[in-house]
Amino acid sequence: MADKQTAQTATVIPLRPSETSKASEKKWGKAVMKLGFTVLPSLIFRAQARLGLTPTHLAVLLQIADYWWDQERKPYPGTKALGERLDLSPRQVRRHVADLEKAGLVKRIERRAAHRGKLTNVYDLSGLVEKLKKLEPEFREVQEMKRNVSRRGGLAKHKQQEEKKA
Repeated sequence: MADKQTAQTATVIPLRPSETSKASEKKWGKAVMKLGFTVLPSLIFRAQARLGLTPTHLAVLLQIADYWWDQERKPYPGTKALGERLDLSPRQVRRHVADLEKAGLVKRIERRAAHRGKLTNVYDLSGLVEKLKKLEPEFREVQEMKRNVSRRGGLAKHKQQEEKKA
């Protein structure tokens, strides 16, 4: 009897694809989207210079982020896999990751197997997350200022509103 109840409550109801995934499929193509995607905040790209990221550093960082599927499970791609994706040697990847670590964006955590063999490093991106959180108010303020300037009344109206607040 318990099995019948379990079977009845375990009915899977197919959900409609979200509007976002539909839009992504229209933009990129269904076959491309089926291979996977990574959600990243636009601030990573907008703040690239402020974060001190060269194009290669950004590419390494984005490749590591592509392996970060769950907040609770940090990414652990190997330097060989990252190098293949970026057309860099494992040594070059390690050097760029070391630069990211010095900048406080990434923290490497060494992993060892029970038999004392070395496994791929785990990468903690919490430094990047914290830096982005600190930059967000500044970027939001600039975005709001641009929006206000483009509205009717422009910059003069925006300045009047700021003076009223003060």
